Amino acid sequence: MWPPDRVIIAPANEGEREAVRTAQRALSLDVTGDMDAATKTALRGVQQLFRLPVTGVLDRATAEALDQLKHPSLRGDE
Repeated sequence: MWPPDRVIIAPANEGEREAVRTAQRALSLDVTGDMDAATKTALRGVQQLFRLPVTGVLDRATAEALDQLKHPSLRGDE
């Protein structure tokens, strides 16, 4: 489920957990699938960088910002 179709505060199912893992990989964090403090802090940094609401949660706009940070060869939009 990427980008997520709803706001993920705490993953409620495996699809949401996988979306969090995807974000964690993009952020070079430990890949746990949990919305831990490090993940929330890193998401806030991305949100601030892209002038999004700084919430520390994973939403569609934040996921799209993470996609923009990826090297073009890793985006999968070719």
